[in-house]
Amino acid sequence: MKQNANHNYFSKTMALMIQGTTSDAGKTAIATGLCRLLHRQGVNVAPFKPQNMALNSAVTVDGGEIGRAQAVQAQACGLVAHTDMNPVLLKPNSETGSQLIIHGKISGQMNARDYHAYKPMVMPYVLESWQRLQQHYDYLIVEGAGSPAEINLREHDIANMGFAETVNCPVILVADIERGGVFAQLAGTLALLSPSEQGRIRGFIINRFRGDVSLLDSGIKWLEQHTNKPVLGVLPYLKDLYLEAEDSLNLKSNTPTSDQFNIVIPRLPQLSNHTDFDILRLHPQVNLQFIEVTQPCPPCDLIILAGSKNTCNDLKILQQYHWDQVIHKHLRYGGKLIGICAGFQMLGQQIHDPDGMEGAKGSRHGLALLDFETTLQTEKQLKQRSGRLQFKSQAAVSVYEIHTGISTGKALDYPAICFEQSCDGAISKDNQILGTYCHGLFDQRSACDALLTWAGLAQVNTPNYNALREAGIDLLADTLEQFLDLSQLEGFIVKT
Repeated sequence: MKQNANHNYFSKTMALMIQGTTSDAGKTAIATGLCRLLHRQGVNVAPFKPQNMALNSAVTVDGGEIGRAQAVQAQACGLVAHTDMNPVLLKPNSETGSQLIIHGKISGQMNARDYHAYKPMVMPYVLESWQRLQQHYDYLIVEGAGSPAEINLREHDIANMGFAETVNCPVILVADIERGGVFAQLAGTLALLSPSEQGRIRGFIINRFRGDVSLLDSGIKWLEQHTNKPVLGVLPYLKDLYLEAEDSLNLKSNTPTSDQFNIVIPRLPQLSNHTDFDILRLHPQVNLQFIEVTQPCPPCDLIILAGSKNTCNDLKILQQYHWDQVIHKHLRYGGKLIGICAGFQMLGQQIHDPDGMEGAKGSRHGLALLDFETTLQTEKQLKQRSGRLQFKSQAAVSVYEIHTGISTGKALDYPAICFEQSCDGAISKDNQILGTYCHGLFDQRSACDALLTWAGLAQVNTPNYNALREAGIDLLADTLEQFLDLSQLEGFIVKT
């Protein structure tokens, strides 16, 4: 799709767009690694993703909401995240509908068909952000979404080639060899593009290879001859890589051991911001399990009710599969419970939805574990906050809020966190239940130590989460530097 063809949106900066043959091909990781690689060279670089669909989001310095992957990429560039880095965010709240967020703020609710028709109205917002970033940065690393060869979505495209064509941006195409058929992925995707789009692709990257790379030589030779495009590198599978997930959730559970602290999170359909718990997954003293709500809850020390994009529906499902009974039994036997954001709202007496934000208008009974009620509102609360936990060590926290709801009631007289001029959440009088609207609760080492100690783990020693994030970003940059032919990219991604 070409719009405003006479306007040169590419005139003020250099850019490279990373597109993939499939979702989860490695676009996010490669874009993040390139951001760090350029930042190391002293390049004034920023990330950009025209359209993202994800339930993991971050609050930006300008008080908006973007996909979490772009916040990580901003970190790779040595920047604080800004809404212009991801001007359009779709947050699915059902199997067919999503909340539409433009420039960090809610724009409305749309089903997939209506949004597809609406995309031409959204493209100007994307280009506004693009132009603003051009004014401040010399290089932009752009990430596509899904695949550019999804025929049913090509009309009005703003996420892949539609955007690249409009701003005249070169493209690298990435394929994940772990999925199989890597040469068919690359050749087939290229074949389904228009001639101008085919010409825009500068080369290919094969991602997540294990074994003897020489076994690919004949296939790479064929691919390069068949497409007249170079393979810029074969990236190895990085077993020890940690990078915050854009959206997908790994449900693999470990076998509990006697010396680990066992935490269970029910995997509800609209679970969001599961990156809140990444440090718990990486914690050597913790066995964290995401359990499908249809499965029985294993014995555990702590249950966490996580965030959700549809609180009322996920609460209904939680009750439908009798997790309310599971939680009551867990508490009777001395277990601890934490509710975060939507999970906090579920702990109260009722959730009121007078405007039908999450379906039919009305109210739903909560788990009635804490004495408060929540009313969902059309305006979303988006805040970055610093404060202290309100028990024992009073550890410092640096957190963020993303929620549509205001809670009131006696339980809030015993807050979980206090800030300079306000407080948040609640702790039960028997000290078994903690609820808060705040995400990122476990990210600071001292706060994670304090929370796990509160929950019953002795002699806690939490890893440095920010150091783990930085190590993952650096590993990506190191890998790209070693395995990509950067000389072939020098003209448009390396400053000369």
